[in-house]
Amino acid sequence: MNDNKTIIDPVFGFISVPRGLLLNIVKHPLMQRLTRIKQLGLASVVYPGAQHTRFQHSLGAFHLMSEAILSLRQKGIFIFDSEAEAIRAAILMHDIGHGPFSHVLENTLIHGISHEDISLMMMERINKEMNGELNLAMKIFKNEYPKKFLHQLISSQLDMDRLDYLRRDSFFTGVTEGNIGSARIIKMLNVVDDNLVIDQKGIYSIENYLTSRRLMYWQVYLHKTTVAYEKVLVNMLRRAKRLAKEGQQVFASPALAYFLYNDVDNEWFNTHAEALEMYSQLDDSDIWSALKVWRNHDDKILSVLAADLLDRRIFKVEIREEEPTTEETSQLKAALAAHFHIGEADADYLMSLNTIQKDMYDIHDDHISILYKDGTLKDIANASEILNVQLLSKKIRKYYLCYQRML
Repeated sequence: MNDNKTIIDPVFGFISVPRGLLLNIVKHPLMQRLTRIKQLGLASVVYPGAQHTRFQHSLGAFHLMSEAILSLRQKGIFIFDSEAEAIRAAILMHDIGHGPFSHVLENTLIHGISHEDISLMMMERINKEMNGELNLAMKIFKNEYPKKFLHQLISSQLDMDRLDYLRRDSFFTGVTEGNIGSARIIKMLNVVDDNLVIDQKGIYSIENYLTSRRLMYWQVYLHKTTVAYEKVLVNMLRRAKRLAKEGQQVFASPALAYFLYNDVDNEWFNTHAEALEMYSQLDDSDIWSALKVWRNHDDKILSVLAADLLDRRIFKVEIREEEPTTEETSQLKAALAAHFHIGEADADYLMSLNTIQKDMYDIHDDHISILYKDGTLKDIANASEILNVQLLSKKIRKYYLCYQRML
């Protein structure tokens, strides 16, 4: 009898999941929920092929973790079978707490609690159902286990999460420049003093990896059209929540209504047992179903924003090097209020100013070390011949001024 379940993946081909704990996690309803949440949120507005799910990404990261364990063991790095199963379980569940449309919900329907916090709550719930079989996985996930390099495989500059999402997002968006040599990076992984490092032969793969990551951030994740489209969604949810707070009827599924009509934060999650259950029922379809009704709502702002999302009427976006002045944003708000015959306070929902900052690599934070044949270690920023340290560490800051088109 075959002890593995084989899943066909468009990026990596055959992914083998052992029966038992790991397959039980894959089959769990909280994992299956991720099949109804898109990995790239609203990026399909720019890249129509970006329809892949958080579930697919989780399976891909799991596959890469299996490859990494095999590669490290071949180099004499000792990993117990129980540890191997635990880190594969942890990477499977690393995104389990994500809400619809990626990080959008974290600042609108809920606040003061991150998807990582919710992931842990969900892991604890599954662990209870599985009679403590995930104890070791959770210890590694929380970085409470003595072997720190195991946690680094889940969360670091060289984690399997990043290696999968860069490969997968590049594949589905068609942005081929973002494609990284994940197989070669994994083959070059090593461990020195309980830290993940890269063998010297892998230096070019890491140069490509850092360059590709920077390109994917600015060309895909922070693409101005995607950012502007997300702001329409954020402002629409803020407006719906405001109307709910004022006692107005706002159509929503029971799960979505729970977060519209209650002020849910970290403390709320800890004191209301039903909050996690309601959250676990939320997926992308709750939002799409609601906004199809909201486009006909009596509230003009909610109606306009819902129609924007359904009909691909995206906020106009201006990218600035300098922050727009208060006078400039006030004038814009006044113009929007006049054009749509609404008060200036309400016009706030038809615009958004965001500061977006991203650096390619932080040498002072979680760095990547290159291991030379003589046993010495050197940071990639200093080891690379083509990567400029100043350029690598330079923080790029841009201001995105988004607003409803006035045509």
